[in-house]
Amino acid sequence: MSKKMTGHQFGKVGVLFGGRSAEREVSIMSGNGVLTALKSRGVDAHPFDPAERSLAELAAEKFDRVFIALHGRYGEDGTLQGALEQLGIPYTGPGVMASAIAMDKVMTKRVWHSLALPTPRFLVLDAHSATREDLRQVPDVLGLPLMLKAPHEGSTIGISKVAGYSDMNDGFALCAKYDEVVLAEEFVRGRELTVPVLGKGRTARALPIVEIRAPDGNYDYQHKYFTDDTKYLCPAPLDDALAQRIQSLAVQAFKAIGCEGWARVDFMLRDSDNEPFLLEINTSPGMTGHSLVPMAAKADGVSYEDLCLEILASAALDLAPTADWKPV
Repeated sequence: MSKKMTGHQFGKVGVLFGGRSAEREVSIMSGNGVLTALKSRGVDAHPFDPAERSLAELAAEKFDRVFIALHGRYGEDGTLQGALEQLGIPYTGPGVMASAIAMDKVMTKRVWHSLALPTPRFLVLDAHSATREDLRQVPDVLGLPLMLKAPHEGSTIGISKVAGYSDMNDGFALCAKYDEVVLAEEFVRGRELTVPVLGKGRTARALPIVEIRAPDGNYDYQHKYFTDDTKYLCPAPLDDALAQRIQSLAVQAFKAIGCEGWARVDFMLRDSDNEPFLLEINTSPGMTGHSLVPMAAKADGVSYEDLCLEILASAALDLAPTADWKPV
């Protein structure tokens, strides 16, 4: 990012946070952090909560661009991105298609699998019609322990670790509360890593790797955002060749989905052979005091405020307006 970048060049900026998803609480924390950072750098930034205000009001604000700090459905899944395309308001993060794919863990894994990018083996179960016999067979295919996940949730919401056959029914019921299908995924025993990626196309670059060490390996919602029990190592203690391989894989995974702007790619590094496996990609990552993208940026010499400016500078539209197009 150019050091000459100033807040005044961005015009009127909306910071979108809050929203209607299960991750509203975290989004509010992220959005307030971004808003404060942008204002501190002279950006004419204003808060906007889509759960409390309509798209008509968003259009009426005449924002020159918006910073999306929404997490989960109705903000990170392509729906809002499509509305912003219609309104002609440039926005941060990936576009409509990439956002929609990345929000769906099943579709994300299918894309990666089709390109021979490493991701744990998986099965997809219908949340309404899967029988007890269907559930009983899952450990036979994927082994134990295994993970059950609601494909469209984030922040470890709607996720269950299954240690034995007897846990399948309860774990499945938990995930089925959140989604139409449940993702059953092979459990990879090892180290949990995450890699932020910034940029677009050939300019896309990986930031330093963060290793997450949660108590008893339980990196849940509480340990993510509200306690200091989880330990973070950044840069992760890896040899240079392995670190470069993981960072390269993160950029490949980012491009495979069609991402641009910024995202965060989550991995497991298998203990037995140091093989990395892609878990998911977050296209509107957290920006709270516990969040990992700012942590990685800091390790790379980029402050929280400069990170926010760089992300804001990348705001764009998938489809450029035609010459005769006028804003709503």
